[in-house]
Amino acid sequence: MTSQLLAICFNATRPSDLARFWSGVLGWEPADGPDDDVAIQSPDTTGFRIRFLPGAQPKTRQNRAHFDLTSGSPQEQRQTVARVLELGGRHIDVGQLPEEEHVVLADPDGNEFCVIEAGNKFLADTGFIGALACDGTQEVGYFWSEALRWPLVWDQDEETAIQSPDGGTKITWGGPPVPPKTGPNRLFFELGSPAGTDGEAEIDRLLSLGATRPDGAAGAGDRDAVLLLDPDGNEFRVRRTP
Repeated sequence: MTSQLLAICFNATRPSDLARFWSGVLGWEPADGPDDDVAIQSPDTTGFRIRFLPGAQPKTRQNRAHFDLTSGSPQEQRQTVARVLELGGRHIDVGQLPEEEHVVLADPDGNEFCVIEAGNKFLADTGFIGALACDGTQEVGYFWSEALRWPLVWDQDEETAIQSPDGGTKITWGGPPVPPKTGPNRLFFELGSPAGTDGEAEIDRLLSLGATRPDGAAGAGDRDAVLLLDPDGNEFRVRRTP
């Protein structure tokens, strides 16, 4: 068995406020957890959590990853956009063209995301969060396919995408050019090592696939989790599961 994707984490200036926003947009309920854990849970048993962690610096650059939300009809797309605006989101311009049909928005903390037009075939077999769309190389797509044991569902022109064998949200990487990384990412993955397995053996497996330890240190994180970097230098955390 291999690590599972437990959560997509947001570093947030106001975690509780951001959790309420995304709960309202997605219709997800608060997740059970430690008293200081602010998280929402997908109603799909095969889904993941979104965790909101304190300590983000004010946003100064575009994120390396963003959600693509799906729409079943043009009316549904308009309803999603209206709900986002009512909850405190806003329209933003990231250079999208007038003829493009998706709508680019930002949450109250400035994190970009898109509401995709109806009829998008690439996201037809996903859920409401159709994709986590990332800046990244082909190498990092291959790494995450092996790390999670999720098959590649797209591999063309250095663009890659993976999806759980159980379906649901796709994770995509757009290939070159990849903007240089400056500072920690606001969004990152949290993995859980398989229950009843040797957590250190799983860390070693991820390192053998191309992950690295930050700053060449022996380890980073807390007693319950280890911080690593993927081949593109993106932070991710592996939580030790009892």
